[in-house]
Amino acid sequence: MQNRHYSPDLTPPWKKQRPAPEVPADPDLVVEEVTSGFCGAVIRCEKTAQGPTVTLEDRFGKHRVFPMEPRGFLLEGKVVTLVRPQGGPAATAPARTASGSLAVPGARARVARAGRIYVEGRHDAELVERVWGDDLRIEGVVVEYLEGVDDLPAIVRGFSPGPDARLGVLVDHLVPGSKESRIAAEVTGDHALVVGHPYIDIWEAVKPSSVGIPAWPTVPHGQDWKTGVCRALGWPENTGAAWQRILSCVRSYKDLEPALLGRVEELIDFVTEPDGGLR
Repeated sequence: MQNRHYSPDLTPPWKKQRPAPEVPADPDLVVEEVTSGFCGAVIRCEKTAQGPTVTLEDRFGKHRVFPMEPRGFLLEGKVVTLVRPQGGPAATAPARTASGSLAVPGARARVARAGRIYVEGRHDAELVERVWGDDLRIEGVVVEYLEGVDDLPAIVRGFSPGPDARLGVLVDHLVPGSKESRIAAEVTGDHALVVGHPYIDIWEAVKPSSVGIPAWPTVPHGQDWKTGVCRALGWPENTGAAWQRILSCVRSYKDLEPALLGRVEELIDFVTEPDGGLR
């Protein structure tokens, strides 16, 4: 009678996990660790007594080290096993977007979140898109144009912000005691955040040195500010053309004033972080 040999593994075949594809942990490869959900770009691989590890850096510059365990990461939504690249440890020079965040080569735009960011002013919205556009598409954040702050209470009521649908708003010239500050206080809540920059117009948020001027001119009270700037600088009094000239000088976050950078990053954090906390 023929003897039968049985495997000690009694797991049914349909319940066994298939081996995950092995992917080299090359520099800038963006993956998600399956247990923590931490998503970042590969910075380096190291060999330790406990086994190989990989260091990831997220879009905020935070580093975390993970063991390179089988089926330990997600790549474009699929489970993979990271392995050390054949060329040795990963280098430490990830590419950056215009906002200074980690670039994700070939990344597809995420499905839009329920949360939104409203930006007052067409020029303001164009500037946000120019510097933060890549980040916003990856995060799935849609930016809406807000024509005027007077429309804000009705927009917030119609949007009905909640834990899974936060609303962030960037308004012009938000200073204490102004009409804008009173409206902002009226609509701000746990799931709605209104922030603003201190500049008369978004043009001022671009560093004068980036535009090639010593400083933004002082325009007499009662005169249209943009027209006054064009006159003072000797530019044609075509504010649309002047803005395109200014916008063309913005190549990255380094061309913008910190007072604007901080406010936009604050809004992105608010609508994307699970707890709405600031980084």
